Amino acid sequence: MTRALPFYQVDAFTVGDQRFTGNPAAVMPLDGPALRDDQLLAIAAENNLSETAFTWPCAAAAEADFELRWFTPTTEVALCGHATLAAAHVLIGEREAIRFRTRKAGVLTVTRRGDRLTLDLPLAPAAPTERADEVRAALRAPEAEVVLRAGPEPLFIAALEDEQAVRALAPDFAALRAIPGLVMVTAPGAAPDLDFVSRVFASAYGIDEDPVTGSAHAGLAPYWAERLGKTSLSAHQASARGGALACTLDGERLRLGGRALTVIEGRFLL
Repeated sequence: MTRALPFYQVDAFTVGDQRFTGNPAAVMPLDGPALRDDQLLAIAAENNLSETAFTWPCAAAAEADFELRWFTPTTEVALCGHATLAAAHVLIGEREAIRFRTRKAGVLTVTRRGDRLTLDLPLAPAAPTERADEVRAALRAPEAEVVLRAGPEPLFIAALEDEQAVRALAPDFAALRAIPGLVMVTAPGAAPDLDFVSRVFASAYGIDEDPVTGSAHAGLAPYWAERLGKTSLSAHQASARGGALACTLDGERLRLGGRALTVIEGRFLL
């Protein structure tokens, strides 16, 4: 028997109120955890977006409002910022805050103020890495400074000279697929009101370049906070679509703000 599942496609971390910017995520609110993992993955592959977010009401209501899992077209991921923002956009209604319980990233809270949503994420601490040369070679950026931030997934940060170098970079995607985690390039922003820009490559997860990556900023924001000596930063992900993110460090947490717009509503027939 065919089942009809609710389906939303949401642009998250848009540039202002511009549709077709930010990162599109599918959001599928379910009644409960009835679908098998292979079904969730098949649905995400069919959607063919960076991530599909699956939610259902949390049985432990005192702990969270919803359970949340994220799938790329090829695998489940431990943390996804833009699809969490998209899920909050769909589900928050008139509430001021919504809580999601996740498998590997703990409870994530999203708050609403007007048309802006703010996601609370754990910061990714610095960690040693022996893959710096491998990252430079895969990025074709031999002069890059490479550091690792250890979040739920490894975050490799390669700092380049300027924004133009970030935008012009042409990496070796086949080589990037062998590096576990997210690999990102970053540089100071060229505009006076922009602290840093980035591009993010998630080749190990089946996504060569991610349009806008909230989870990457759990590593990027503290990296630039240390370099610039400030705790509130404006960020732009310089993908073809582009995305705007407001980053505020608060102890060991990151408040990541942005906008989201629904572009599709419908039913997924399973």
